[in-house]
Amino acid sequence: MIKEITGWHVLCIFGSAFAVIIGVNLTLAFQAVHTFPGLETKNSYVVSQQFEADRAAQQALGWMVSAEVTDGVLELTIDDAIGPVVPVISSATLGRATHVGEDISPAFLHDGKRFVADVPTLASGNWNLRLEAVAPDGTEFRQRIVLRVAK
Repeated sequence: MIKEITGWHVLCIFGSAFAVIIGVNLTLAFQAVHTFPGLETKNSYVVSQQFEADRAAQQALGWMVSAEVTDGVLELTIDDAIGPVVPVISSATLGRATHVGEDISPAFLHDGKRFVADVPTLASGNWNLRLEAVAPDGTEFRQRIVLRVAK
């Protein structure tokens, strides 16, 4: 026996469908806001006033920076036109670009050619090393180095 579909049945079907859609959208929106810090600086106008001067000072250093992860060891190489540079690393954060849940702060040691730090096994994908260092002449250096980890 087939039951007749009434207006109330159709209303319940549409209401349920919209409830599922709205529930999924709210869940995704909450997760996006919850996992991404979103704030790079408290006052972007003030930072923008110093941007060009900071960029020019960093470029004048002539540093070439690269990083790679091999067998649980993060290797950071900083060179200039003469050879390896050994700045004071004031801050280093290794993490994903989209959330801070997996961020770690590697403890770098210089081995004579490059900086090395033990890190846990990283999942495949894109990782960022956000580096802040101070050159021997006092120039502050900040750079985000992109790492691609393949499995």
